[in-house]
Amino acid sequence: MTKTRLVRLWLVLGSVFMILLIIVYWDSVGAARFYLRTAWSRPRASEPRPSPGQQEGKEFASDVDEFLDKLLRASRKQSALSGRRVEQPSPLASSKPVLSAMEESVRGYDWSTRGAPQNPDPDGRQAKRRSVLREFCTNTSFMFPAKERSFDDIPNYELNHLIVDDRHGVIYCYVPKVACTNWKRIMIVLSESLLDQGAPYRDPLDIPREYVHNSSTHLTFNKFWRRYGRFSRHLMKIKLKKYTKFLFVRDPFVRLISAFRSKFELENEEFYRKFAVPMLRMYSNHTSLPASVSEAFSAGLKVSFTNFIQYLLDPHTEKLAPFNEHWRQAHRLCHPCQIDYDFVGKLETLDQDAAQLLQLLRVDKLLRFPPSYRNRTASSWEEDWFAQIPLAWRQQLYKLYEADFVLFGYPKPENLLRD
Repeated sequence: MTKTRLVRLWLVLGSVFMILLIIVYWDSVGAARFYLRTAWSRPRASEPRPSPGQQEGKEFASDVDEFLDKLLRASRKQSALSGRRVEQPSPLASSKPVLSAMEESVRGYDWSTRGAPQNPDPDGRQAKRRSVLREFCTNTSFMFPAKERSFDDIPNYELNHLIVDDRHGVIYCYVPKVACTNWKRIMIVLSESLLDQGAPYRDPLDIPREYVHNSSTHLTFNKFWRRYGRFSRHLMKIKLKKYTKFLFVRDPFVRLISAFRSKFELENEEFYRKFAVPMLRMYSNHTSLPASVSEAFSAGLKVSFTNFIQYLLDPHTEKLAPFNEHWRQAHRLCHPCQIDYDFVGKLETLDQDAAQLLQLLRVDKLLRFPPSYRNRTASSWEEDWFAQIPLAWRQQLYKLYEADFVLFGYPKPENLLRD
């Protein structure tokens, strides 16, 4: 009996050791060498050959469904031999100290994105923006909620804005009202996550808007847990180290004006029922409101910009639910103090930044960023829009969005914050 138990123990320990070796190998080297097919990626046989402007042989790991499946089968096989039943690969969690020690031996690996251009920041603009971010993320005198938490402390549902393209090694954090529709289109083309009559889209503008904002179209970090379980955070960190990460931001007050214009000045059934009706009841004393937005607009019942600011400043608002993504602070969507972004674009310099980013990603030969929307909300409109907002409210609103102003290098709007 004792001999049998020893044999089983050795088999279990052997399986654990093999799995840990596989994980560490994939973590340090394998992710840059294996291309694993998933529901979001097409077989390699159908991929176009790299153009002369692209790096030959540039391949990033796709999602590790196949890898994890093999790992799970190996674990079950070893456990079956030892007479034990295993439902899921548990060695990663149960042997965390051992794994951490083994990872120490591969820290010398170059995690940077391979094949980056020799001079990806010719005017030094990106260096300055990233420097400002790092400075205030490490400055203990500048604090805001959730600043000091680690990446592991971020709830899974707060990672839903991080879109992953495994084909080119890109992670994009989208901020609504900052050209995110067209950047999502770019990500769809790059990842080939959406097909048109059996073929992936090649022109971003060909992708219908309703598909662009459908969450099922994109692979986002918050979906990792459902697919990979306890492996999810580990895989996120690998991709964050290896992939090129970018986001685009905008003057926070101008972004609020843009959000108000698109969601409350235009007929939007969803936003009318979910947000406009409560605002009109609470801040305009309307007790009986039409059931549809078209009826409300016909009756002249619209949320005012003042109502919108009241809603944002009301302490009860976020007690009920977090801010909607269209007016939630950019740092709460993208976590720039926990994620070291390689590129920080701004809507104010969209054309230049978009061209520079596509060159950095080495995809400028494949596609171009769609032309900018002409009726864009301008910074010069701020004084007119805030003219009816009391000074005390403006000052409170600035405090609410101060972290976005500071982290992304936007000047404090002094003209709006004084008499």
